[in-house]
Amino acid sequence: MTNTIVPMMQKFMTLLILLSAMAVLAPAQQRSYDLQTADPESFSIDPVALHELGEELFRRGTQAFLIVYKDKIVYERYLPDWDRYQPHGTASAAKGVMGGLSLMLAMHDGRIDLDDLACQYIPQWKDDPLKSKITIRQLGSHTSGIDDSTQGSADQYTLPGWKGDFWRQERNPILISRDEAPVVFPPGTDNRYSNPGIGMMNYAVTVAIKDGEHKDIRTYLWERLIKKMGVPREEWNVGYGKTFETDGFPVVATWGGGSVSTRAMAAVGRLLMNQGHWDGEQLIRADVVEKVLKHSGMPSRCSGGFWLNTDIDGRVPWPALPWDTAMASGAKDQMMIFSPMRKLVIVRFGDDNLEQGSYAENVINKSIGIPLAKALGDPAPYPKSTKITDIQWAPASTIVRLAAGEAKRDGSDNWPVTWARDDDLYTAYGDGHGFEPGLPQKLGMGFARIAGDAEDFTGVNIRSNAENQSTGANGEKASGLLALDDGIYLWVRNADRKGAQSRLARSTDRQRTWTWCDWRFEEFGHIAFVNYGKNYEGARDNFVYMVTHDNPSAYQTADHFILLRTSKDKLMDRSAYEFYQGLDENGGPIWTNDVKQRQPVFTNPQQCRRSSISYNAGICRYLWWQQISSDGNSDTRYIGGLGIFEAPEPWEPWSTVYYSEKWDVGPGDLACFPTKWMSDDGKTVNLIFSGNDNFSLRKAVLTVAE
Repeated sequence: MTNTIVPMMQKFMTLLILLSAMAVLAPAQQRSYDLQTADPESFSIDPVALHELGEELFRRGTQAFLIVYKDKIVYERYLPDWDRYQPHGTASAAKGVMGGLSLMLAMHDGRIDLDDLACQYIPQWKDDPLKSKITIRQLGSHTSGIDDSTQGSADQYTLPGWKGDFWRQERNPILISRDEAPVVFPPGTDNRYSNPGIGMMNYAVTVAIKDGEHKDIRTYLWERLIKKMGVPREEWNVGYGKTFETDGFPVVATWGGGSVSTRAMAAVGRLLMNQGHWDGEQLIRADVVEKVLKHSGMPSRCSGGFWLNTDIDGRVPWPALPWDTAMASGAKDQMMIFSPMRKLVIVRFGDDNLEQGSYAENVINKSIGIPLAKALGDPAPYPKSTKITDIQWAPASTIVRLAAGEAKRDGSDNWPVTWARDDDLYTAYGDGHGFEPGLPQKLGMGFARIAGDAEDFTGVNIRSNAENQSTGANGEKASGLLALDDGIYLWVRNADRKGAQSRLARSTDRQRTWTWCDWRFEEFGHIAFVNYGKNYEGARDNFVYMVTHDNPSAYQTADHFILLRTSKDKLMDRSAYEFYQGLDENGGPIWTNDVKQRQPVFTNPQQCRRSSISYNAGICRYLWWQQISSDGNSDTRYIGGLGIFEAPEPWEPWSTVYYSEKWDVGPGDLACFPTKWMSDDGKTVNLIFSGNDNFSLRKAVLTVAE
């Protein structure tokens, strides 16, 4: 009975949500910038959890609430007096969606940069010992030291002196910000929310664009961005409807005073979510959007007027939301939230705070993040596997950890593995002392041999002519190993000694000495071999397959992975390599010798990093382990997630076996399923991973559909 009622209830709730939205939205005519709506269940979103989220928000003073997921509107609701095209006051959300946006556009045009001194544009500050040191970045991140114009919970319009004058605007608030607001700490050393600081960012951008066609940021934004996006003028109002003439410059304020419709606000979020790209046109360069929305070491969680989901210590204040989440927010919790990684935009307008006495940045994890995460589930990029329906990890207490090093964070990481002809596993480690007893010196890259089975094994270090003592990105590290015939092949990353490029070597004496190719892949930063059985037994054909994320750096993400291959006897010959180019009409792979013609074999925007693939002969499936970061950091030794995907071939279609942005233990920066340590039926596997900077081993049991 229960199993029947739950699906029926979900369908009923979905229908209720859609009918409610249609009832509210029916009278309004579609705008050219609008997105299409979609059934939440078409994205595997729980409609009941989504409905519960909306119900709770509307009990807390919400007037308009909209969620865009993967460029489709999956939830939208308004109170009777509101609709999707009716402008709503932004309050301080204007700092980001108008002030930050105008800064990005000026940076796109090459007229200003985050690390420019503000006095380049505000000459009155040049001789001031503190103001002369303020940068544009500090103005937008509330770290300039300029005092705020508010004073606790006091009515800002009745404050005495320059603070009250700033809000009453009987005098020019831009001049007040420039000449009267004091600097209360050395720039860049602390943070204090500052409306005058944003005003000075507006002033600097206005001066920066003075030689262009559009002289004020209201017109600049409208002509260069908003109009091109198809937003009607009546849905986009900036700066209290005022222009403050200051030293001959028409300055428009964005510390507040905006008025934007819900759909128009979502359109700005979509523009930023897509890194400045709008329907075929790059309106703002992607690198500019990324630069402004990336934490840059200032002692605050803001940049360019936006709140960020990270602080100076790398902590994530909204753990239920993706690490790359940014938010523009204002009084009474007007907010626009977006995440490029999750392809997510959220707009909330209201007439009251979600939680009394707290600002949006302090409550969105509880009020929106946690219930939304419940509705969305893990953001796996591919559907759940119908072949491997579950994976059960052994308890964390059973994890075997070796190569711990001499001090905390001084163990050994990486650990790619291959199964050689002599029945041993061969591996390589990075930035550590290797297996116990550890080597006296810490190696940037070292080698080892593992004898035995998963329940009883020993690890022995191997001294090699390829070992080095350069740590981090400055030294070559192993990314893939392959035992084939009488040799072992080694891909290393950091081939340029700066964290990028890959090169290949071959050993015929069990990793003691290596012969290197005289070429390298400049395009790829982390190449891993697809490993089959002992000495490459059981391979699908006479080719060697490899996979890499499509980025020259081992420390940066890509939107997708690519697949490459070459004949077994031509691994050292660059001209023999082929690159996956997609599937033909019969579902077979297409290959090209031109690396520039490569096409993705797997896509997961901004989450493709280090990985490894092993073939599980017992169930005839390829198992692809992928590194997933919960905070954007390439170092996932102590915290982070992982994805495991399966396919019947080393190309498409891939399905999700397991996906989590935060595993129960540190997943390490590389892991693999050694084929030697898989049961004959393929249902018991073991994962070698570099969690906690160790050689770590954890058993798992797969549930396999017959």
